[in-house]
Amino acid sequence: MLNEVIYSFAVWLDSMASSTLLHESFYMYNWIEATHVLTLMICLGMLFLIDLRILGFAMPGIPAAKIASHLNVPMLFGFSIMIITGLLLFYAIPVRSSQSLWFRIKVILLIAAAINAFLFHKQLTASSSTWDGDGRAPRNLRIGATLSIIFWILIAVCGRFIAYDWFDCSHNPGPFVSAIAGCIDGQTQF
Repeated sequence: MLNEVIYSFAVWLDSMASSTLLHESFYMYNWIEATHVLTLMICLGMLFLIDLRILGFAMPGIPAAKIASHLNVPMLFGFSIMIITGLLLFYAIPVRSSQSLWFRIKVILLIAAAINAFLFHKQLTASSSTWDGDGRAPRNLRIGATLSIIFWILIAVCGRFIAYDWFDCSHNPGPFVSAIAGCIDGQTQF
């Protein structure tokens, strides 16, 4: 049922002229994809510096709150542009993307990373005054920083695998992968 709704929505998006123009554009799709990757690097570069500081591996002599306050603006700028370009990439190829195992795993990981970021930020704000000058953060914050790094590495890997999807619905990947990827029998259009 959910797969049919997602598929119908993707077909509706695909039927829009601007979606087709974006996908078939000689330059625009490539510029959007390049911008997506570059802003991913900005966002993750800043995020990983903050996470590594929390873990005690980078800049242990500088208060974590100071590092976070300086890096939050470029990180959020990169994140915002990354999300916009990611949505445009989905809009350009909605049917294939919505029926990609890697895309679906990436979406789940993005949700997990968002929940982790929310909880991490909440804990960081509540406890930074007690440990900010220490070389390492308390255990619960280190766990959050580790999860952040793991989630974002997996998100980047899944994003890369979307382009080389060997579990494509058109290749009949088997019933388990077909169910997870959202393959709709006889309705796959690329």
